[in-house]
Amino acid sequence: MYLRYFTSRASLPLLLISTLIINGCSEDNQQDILDADANGSSSVNNNLLSDTLATLALEALSNDEIEGIYFMREEEKLAHDVYTTLYTQTSQTIFNNIAQSELSHTNAVLELITRYSLTDPVTDNTIGVFQNTALQSLYDSLIAQGSTSLVDALIVGAIIEEIDIIDIQTQLDQYVDNQDITLVYENLIKGSRNHLRAFVKVLSQHGMTYSPAYLSQQLFDDIINSESETN
Repeated sequence: MYLRYFTSRASLPLLLISTLIINGCSEDNQQDILDADANGSSSVNNNLLSDTLATLALEALSNDEIEGIYFMREEEKLAHDVYTTLYTQTSQTIFNNIAQSELSHTNAVLELITRYSLTDPVTDNTIGVFQNTALQSLYDSLIAQGSTSLVDALIVGAIIEEIDIIDIQTQLDQYVDNQDITLVYENLIKGSRNHLRAFVKVLSQHGMTYSPAYLSQQLFDDIINSESETN
C-alpha cells in the first residue's frame, strides 16, 4: 500500500522534517496561506496563495519537478476522494472537514500547473478516478480497508497522511529547488502533519493507540507531540 513515488530511481532514506526558508516571500504573506483550526483541519488559502505566487519569478522546471507536480496533484485528490467516500459511509465530521482541506490542497497544486502552463492530469474529477495507475490501485485498496469499520476508516486517514508526508518531504529534499513549488509543498506538508495529529487524536478517543505504519517512530512522535501548524 505504501507509495513512495521515486523509489524506482533511488533508495530514499527517511529524513526528519526541516523548516525551509522561502527566499523572496514576505513573512506576512506566508503567515496566512495555511489556515488551521482546533481540530487539525488545515486548508490552503488559495486566493492568498495565488497572490503570493504572483510575486515570485518563474523558474525553469526540471523533469523531476514536473513529474512531481503531476503526481502531487493526483495524490492530494486521492486524499480528498477517500475522505469524501468515508464521510458518506460513516457520517463522521472529521472526514468531511479534512476532505475540504484536501480539496484546497489539490487546488494549490493546480495553481502550479496553471502557472507553468502544464497539462492537468486530473481530466475527470469523478470521485475515485485517477490517471496514475498506482494511485488508482492505492485508492481502491484504501477504500476496501476503510469500509470495514469506523476505526479502520480512521486508520486509513492516518496512513494517507503518513504517505503524504513522506512523498512531499522526498520532493522537497531531493527534487525541488524552485521557490514557488517549495512554497506550495511546505504548506501541504504542514497540513498533512495537522491531519495526522487529528486522526491520531480521534483514534485515541475510540480507545485506539495508533502506531506509525511508514514514518519512523521518532518522526511520528515529534509530529504528534507538536502543536498544530500554520505559516
